Amino acid sequence: MLDEWKGKRVLITGASRGIGAAVARQLGALGARVAVHYHASADKAEAVAEDIRAAGGEAVVVKGDVSRSEEARRVVDEAAEQLGGLDLLINNAGDMLGRVALAEIDDEHYDRVMDLNVRSVVMVSRAALPHFKRSGGGNIIHTTSIAARNGGGPGAGLYASAKGFVSTMTRNMAKELQGEGIRVNAVAPGTIATDFHVRHSSDDQLAAARTTIPMGRLGTSEECVGAYVFLGTDSMSGYVTGQIIEVNGGQLMP
Repeated sequence: MLDEWKGKRVLITGASRGIGAAVARQLGALGARVAVHYHASADKAEAVAEDIRAAGGEAVVVKGDVSRSEEARRVVDEAAEQLGGLDLLINNAGDMLGRVALAEIDDEHYDRVMDLNVRSVVMVSRAALPHFKRSGGGNIIHTTSIAARNGGGPGAGLYASAKGFVSTMTRNMAKELQGEGIRVNAVAPGTIATDFHVRHSSDDQLAAARTTIPMGRLGTSEECVGAYVFLGTDSMSGYVTGQIIEVNGGQLMP
């Protein structure tokens, strides 16, 4: 089944670190041709690409701010050009951009959070459609979050709401695009030990989160990878669309 990854052309946004980087490395090891997207972390993106090449895979690096519509289109087009087409898009770029209480949210913060977490998903997906059409179909996997269901922690209301949008858009896109041979699903990580929480969560917040996880610990980026591999493998998940796979150690059991 996993042989189908050999030569599969994949763009992963936000692939320079965390879950995106772990997925990129695994797909490259399976034989995919991977476009590693980044915005600011050039050295980390190049390191991911080098790891893929060292494992015998193929990788290119694409820079761009996908929170801007024109940049999103350029990133997709550039990736498809370098890969010779596109078979799978993983919309992984996103961030909380700081914990901000409702009383302190201003227009600038609102726009930044929504542009990065919502606009990027819509516009990158839209830009991928012509490339999927030329390929005879395609596959889209979004990264949403446990916050889409539980509302997130203090100061994370906008981020949680943006991820709720992503989850809902996943279901709508699955219906809209099924006639074009495009499957659309999502992965919803729980509390994962990445630099996301280094930036946005205190030790006390993470300790409190652990008490809500039946497995008693935070997850790792590598433990999220299997869900993406499953959803990206047509021979395994060809009849799966509009679904959201929760990867959270039992923290949420919907």
